[in-house]
Amino acid sequence: MTLRNLIAGGLLACAPLAHAIDLNDDFSLEAKAGVFSDYRTRGISQTQNDPALQGSLTLAHASGLYAGVWSSNVDFGFGSSTRQELDYYAGYFWQINDDVTLDTSYIKYVYPRQGNFNYGEYHTELRAWGVLLGGNYSENFNGDQSMLYSYVGYTTLLPFDTDLLVRYGRNDYKDPSWFANDGTSRDDYHEWEVKLTRTMLSLDWSVSYIDTDLSESECASYLGFKDVCSATVVAAVSKTF
Repeated sequence: MTLRNLIAGGLLACAPLAHAIDLNDDFSLEAKAGVFSDYRTRGISQTQNDPALQGSLTLAHASGLYAGVWSSNVDFGFGSSTRQELDYYAGYFWQINDDVTLDTSYIKYVYPRQGNFNYGEYHTELRAWGVLLGGNYSENFNGDQSMLYSYVGYTTLLPFDTDLLVRYGRNDYKDPSWFANDGTSRDDYHEWEVKLTRTMLSLDWSVSYIDTDLSESECASYLGFKDVCSATVVAAVSKTF
């Protein structure tokens, strides 16, 4: 088991800059900071079920091109030297019409003082009339391991100006990685999330139910901990500047 196996990446997608600061006619800048009761990526905790402080800074051009950096504290246990994840990303956001968008990007995951954890990932997401279809692909995850994360979701506006997100994803690895007590193994797992978000007092408040189909033994066999893949509720508050 390697510490790197805990990492599934913190950045899923880059949304258009709804609250950006206009620098000039072509460029805009958005900064965001948030506190989370747990940092979960693709269903798995990156902080040993502890809270996380996260922030991002994104520069966007009127053409749809953008670049930025995202960061969070992490805790992978087992004496890992890194306590931070830094994600550098660049991409293109295409507003096809009022209801359809396409986002493509490249993300570089960096873990200070733990360079062997670093890897890159390609991301694509199509949104159409509230439906999300997306995927992330890495060919150098955990050294020579390749990984494909695909997901489908749906977003809609509920009463009281509350946003609902429902998402279901599959993480597929090149080699078998998850081993159960009965001796069986598999190279993929599924995860899902139901999230409610509402803006109040100029802050974005959210609560998510997150779970995976991994058993405790499968979780422990790959990650070293049996409780970082199980169902949880994550509460968060964030501010966009």
